[in-house]
Amino acid sequence: MDRIETPHAGDDHAVDDDVVSLLMRQHGDIRNLFDEVERTDGDERRDAFRRLVRLLAVHETAEEEVVHPFARRNLPGGEEVVEDRLAEERAAKETLSALDDMDTDDPKFLPRLLELRRDVQEHARSEERYEFTHIRRGADAAALASMAKGVKAAEAMAPTRPHPGVQSAAANMALGPVAAVMDRTRDAVRAAMGKDGGKQG
Repeated sequence: MDRIETPHAGDDHAVDDDVVSLLMRQHGDIRNLFDEVERTDGDERRDAFRRLVRLLAVHETAEEEVVHPFARRNLPGGEEVVEDRLAEERAAKETLSALDDMDTDDPKFLPRLLELRRDVQEHARSEERYEFTHIRRGADAAALASMAKGVKAAEAMAPTRPHPGVQSAAANMALGPVAAVMDRTRDAVRAAMGKDGGKQG
């Protein structure tokens, strides 16, 4: 009964007021971007990797601002669950940072990317099992909608597909430092949610 339906990656019709559907869709987009980085090379690989870095940064920031505060307050053993997820995120960020300093054509790049992919996938499975199922079961409609608002604000900061010839502010921001992207995402999430962090009730 706790099975979570996974929206198709890139499905713009995922339920807009269901934070779990939105986050599961992002997990699908992340998997697709890993595939794209692996199968391309040269400028295509560099572009796909920049989009992957950006989506990972935005996704993790949204979870830190939206999912983890709710989990701490409302899940059984929430504090421990969140600390475990944060430890996984820190490890992934270290690998991501090392990759970010490498050229995507470096022979060492792909093995490190595969290491990152393994860590990110394990982290996503843990989120789905220990956080998402409990959120869907325990959050009321208002809390789900409030959290979804924050995730959508974050998602707007991370285009997952290239738009040739279009110089949007969001596309230009993809070239900025990851830390700056995370800061802007955090501000956008907090503004969208009225700084309530998905508080239940």
